[in-house]
This record gives sequence, structure tokens and C-alpha cells, in this order.
Amino acid sequence: MQILVATFLGGLRCAPTPGYALRPLRGRPVSRSHPVPLHPRIVHWTPHCDGSTPRRRLVKPCLVVWLCGLWVTAAVAQDMPLTQVLIDGEGWEVAADGYGFTEGPAADRDGNVFFVDVPASRILKIAATDGKVTTVVEDSGKASGLFFGPEGKLYACQSETKKIVSYDASGHASVIADGIAGNDLVVDRKGNVYVTDMPGRRVWLVKPGGTPSIVAEGFQPNGITLTLDESTLVVADWEQPHLWAFRHETDGGLRFGAPYYRPVQVPPSQKQPGSDGMTVDDAGRLYVCTHAGLQVFDPTGRPCGAIAKPQDKFLSNVIFGGPKFDTLFVTCSDKVYRRTTKTTGTPHHLWTDSKK
Repeated sequence: MQILVATFLGGLRCAPTPGYALRPLRGRPVSRSHPVPLHPRIVHWTPHCDGSTPRRRLVKPCLVVWLCGLWVTAAVAQDMPLTQVLIDGEGWEVAADGYGFTEGPAADRDGNVFFVDVPASRILKIAATDGKVTTVVEDSGKASGLFFGPEGKLYACQSETKKIVSYDASGHASVIADGIAGNDLVVDRKGNVYVTDMPGRRVWLVKPGGTPSIVAEGFQPNGITLTLDESTLVVADWEQPHLWAFRHETDGGLRFGAPYYRPVQVPPSQKQPGSDGMTVDDAGRLYVCTHAGLQVFDPTGRPCGAIAKPQDKFLSNVIFGGPKFDTLFVTCSDKVYRRTTKTTGTPHHLWTDSKK
């Protein structure tokens, strides 16, 4: 099955916090309010309306206010099925291959997609115009995560040197921070850099010209991204079936971290979801690479479904690129794949320039 489409039944009133149970229901009405039989090739999620899973808990009033702010889009979001994203007959195709392990795709303002071959310690570029692949950095310090900042520089986590660096247009690297075993990173419009440290089980904040500080810890962070309005920073948890959402403060700090996007599906053959790299599209959907494929969530934190992996190997990261930014690029083991979609995912640095 190429696509797992999620159909959402019931409103937010059914669940005090976002969360849906995977319940395969085939060929019969779900309820009196939803009399249409479910399609046998669709995996459906239904909310915890029966009280089978405890959801209520004591939370701070300000956390409730912030979460209500996250949920306010529910009134207009409605269901966002993957049919709004995927084009019939359009599948994954190879954009680049022959590498040791690909990671960290990032798109510049022209739609060129940069990625790393970690074992070879190279950063490469897939041209938006003709798809030609060229090497732009010969020795990246075994970089993993990449991200373009608001000033157009390419930021990278160097796993070998434990440095966070930025590259200018000529490929010259400047050290932003040292001594951080970074895995992935994101940069906000003020130039604050957020770095996930998997071995240390923490998230670092590096302010421009400042000393690195820990802003979150106590779980195994992997991928990281910001919502388009920068109100929320999202961190993937490699071990747990949810993503962490933090309120992103104007001073760069993080507050009220809580499990939000869930459930992240775990294949029967795995014990962990393996949540990794993430990106967002212009409609506010969040895409996260997992063992189960490219899982998609709507702006309210509800799962939209999962797009099958292009090959049965590790799916590490994702970005939108190409001339129109309507093409998904994923790094999957030894290859980079692309797939044209119905939606667009403007790079974060361009979105903050033109749409804030």
C-alpha cells in the first residue's frame, strides 16, 4: 500500500489532549453521526471518546492557555487527508544515489537542495533547475543536520568535531559553538540556533555571540523544527510515540514542553518510532520521518496518515525544494528521493522574510 490515509472522526471535545487510537474498522458504519462505511484499504484513527485511555491531567493554567492557542486552528483546519498532498500516479523517484548514508536536507532560496553524505564527510547540492548533483563542501566534519538561516548562511552540526558551524556562499565555515554533539538543528528569524544532542538527551540554544545553554532535556531528541509563525518549536523523540511541542518565547527561551503530535505510529517489527527529521508545509502540516514512513500531522496535532518509504531502509530527514517548493525530498540510507506534491513548503528563512 503506497498511502495510509487517516480519516478523523469526532471533534476535539472527545479528547482533552490530542491523541488518537489506531482502530482498523472495515466495511461498517462507525457511528450514527458517521454512517459511511470505511474503505477497506484505509487505516482509520478514531479519538479516545470511550474513556479507555486516561487523558485528563493537572496542568498549569498558562500551559492550558498556550495549548488552547495551539488548538484554536481546529475550528478551521477540519480534516486534512493526504489526498490534499499527494498526486495520483506520482511516486518517489531517485534524485541522488551511491552514498554511504544521506542526511540533513535543506533548501536555499532558489529551491536547490543540500544534503550530507555522513561517512564521506561531504555536503552536496541537487540543483533545482536540472537536478545535477555537485559537491559544495569536501570536508564537513561529518556533518549531519543542515539548516539555512535568515541571512542565507548554511548551518551544520559537525558530529566528528562536535562543532556547530555556518557556511557562507564561498563554503567558508565559521564556528558558532564548540563541544556540542549535535544531531539536527533549526534557526529562528533572530538567528537563535537550536540543536538536538541525542547522546546528552538535551536541546541546546546558541544565541548569536552567546554561550550555549540547555533549554530542554530528559528525553532523546532527534529532529527539530519550528512552526511557520515561530510560536512553537517541535522536537522529535526517538523513543516515544509522540513529538514534543514547546512555546517559543521572544527571547529565544522555551516553555511548557509537552507531548503534542501523537500518536506517532510504531511498526510491529520495531520497539520505538524512530522519529527523526521534520519539516512543515505552507498549510501548517508537519512531516516527520519514522520507521513507519513519512508521517504527517495537521496543525492541531492530529495524524493525517503516513506516506510509505521509498525503499525499505532508514528514513532520516525531509524538506521541500525545487523551483516551486512543491517537491518533497527525503534522505533514505544511500539515496535521496523526490516526489512532487499538490502543496508547497516554503523554506523557513524565506517564509519569515516574506510572510511574517
